[in-house]
Amino acid sequence: MSTAESDGISASYEERNGERLLEFERDGSTAAIAQNIEGYAMLKVRDRAEGDELERYYGFDMALDHAAELLGVDPTVLPIPEAAADMGM
Repeated sequence: MSTAESDGISASYEERNGERLLEFERDGSTAAIAQNIEGYAMLKVRDRAEGDELERYYGFDMALDHAAELLGVDPTVLPIPEAAADMGM
């Protein structure tokens, strides 16, 4: 597992259940971005790791925008663990 933290937001990245999973948490609110383990499919945004898919995006930036909206923050403050930096490519 790879983690990062900034501006009261924690992020963790891991590979499990056939997915690359990036999870964010801020003040009890959560958001997650998932991609298949091969790393070439669309990104799925969820309100939590095991939650229902809310939307799919081709680009990592668009998925981060949606995750930030769920957390009530600007997407530029989301910490990205190094292992997750290539999601959406």
